Amino acid sequence: MESLLEPFQYPFMIRAMIVGIAIGAVCAVLSCFLVLKGWSLMGDAISHAVLPGIVGAYALQIPLAIGAIASGLFCALATGYIKAHSRVKEDTVMGVVFTGLFAFGLVLFTKVKSDLHLDHILFGNILGLDPTDLRDTLVVGGLSLAVILLLRRDLLLFCFDPGHAQTLGLRTDFLYYLLLSLLAVTIVVSLKAVGIILVVAMLVTPGCIAYLLTDRFNRMLWIATGSAVFSSFFGVYLSFLINAATSSCIVLTQALIFLAALAFAPRHGLLRRRKGLGAEPASIPDSGS
Repeated sequence: MESLLEPFQYPFMIRAMIVGIAIGAVCAVLSCFLVLKGWSLMGDAISHAVLPGIVGAYALQIPLAIGAIASGLFCALATGYIKAHSRVKEDTVMGVVFTGLFAFGLVLFTKVKSDLHLDHILFGNILGLDPTDLRDTLVVGGLSLAVILLLRRDLLLFCFDPGHAQTLGLRTDFLYYLLLSLLAVTIVVSLKAVGIILVVAMLVTPGCIAYLLTDRFNRMLWIATGSAVFSSFFGVYLSFLINAATSSCIVLTQALIFLAALAFAPRHGLLRRRKGLGAEPASIPDSGS
């Protein structure tokens, strides 16, 4: 029993659990909108595009978060602009923009002398966060979450049916760039903890889990958040017990929950469909909510 409680005796483990839960909650809520909008690749694009901003900020001796947010927003805005003013499809534009920016970041990284660790940028260092990192993550993550929840009805309608949203008088252009901006900020908040690569899973998997388990958006938010919070807590805890990479344990836990939902979801699970009992997907908007 003593060995099971040992992780709670270390301040760095407590900080890692708190940061993991906070990031998991923000990513999970945003994940629901991204899954409905079909923007999973956008999270991948922006997460890779922040690298030149991080290296540039280090070279200019300004806070790394400022460079990362600027670079992420540039990727998001450039993608939106090129898509709106050319015949190229959005997924193609994302592929060109984020790979170009990521390659530019790698070139800068090799040319700028720094003590930055590429592994920490790519995979995070959640166990190495100090109290200042904890504070910054909670403040910025909390603000992002507040904005998402405050505008959730408009964002839901925009993600599910942009044409109808525009008919009702919503500023769809504003919502488009707002969602991209929130995505960029959320990725930057998550970088120190889980890194560029693994943050993509945290932005996609919780929403996928919830989408399999419910047809109601309010429930989708709660299920996604619950699965992400559990995965973050359990992943940090498990990584200590088995001496494994913490961020990878978080993502692996999420992946296992997704596989369980894929197989056993009451209405849309593979086993249910194999028995011929699956139902047609219901429409997600339920609100009111």
